[in-house]
Amino acid sequence: MFKCGIAYPRCKWILPLLLLFAIIFDIIALAGNGWVETDPNYEYASLWRRCRRTDLNRDQWNCEESIMGYAWGRATAAMLLIGFIILVICFLLSFVALCVPQIGVMRLIGALLFLAVACQIIALVIYPSKYTLELVTGDYRYLYSWTYGFGWSSTIVMFGCAVLFCCLPSYEDELMGNVKTKYFYTSP
Repeated sequence: MFKCGIAYPRCKWILPLLLLFAIIFDIIALAGNGWVETDPNYEYASLWRRCRRTDLNRDQWNCEESIMGYAWGRATAAMLLIGFIILVICFLLSFVALCVPQIGVMRLIGALLFLAVACQIIALVIYPSKYTLELVTGDYRYLYSWTYGFGWSSTIVMFGCAVLFCCLPSYEDELMGNVKTKYFYTSP
């Protein structure tokens, strides 16, 4: 993307690939079981349910309590799903934007990605704050696990893609070599 040897026409297809990775990370976060775990492995919770060990010596879990019974749990799931749907729409639009550049939807994709990032950040902040406020019991240490981290990694990738989709149209002519070179010093 820069003039230091990377060919822009080949590298512009990295953006849909990054969006595909963000979709995969979001699917892992939405479907994963271990958003929160306790240190002695007594309890774990996902976006959808909360499970406790019935006996510490056996591997039997009681998963009757649903996170969807709480308003903050429904709000978290809704915000993550809205962000995921917007991400899939942006992924599909990215092919249109890169195959037919005359349409000019790259900034629209960037704006939609910023909206999806805002939805996911709200969801990823609501969940741990309300979970620790309302559901933490006992003297256990609660750890936010790898599936919760996949939610954050998807959000970070989406933010980077949003910046690139917003800034790329401004510099596309310079990157393609369609503009006359500007020099700092011109002789009189």
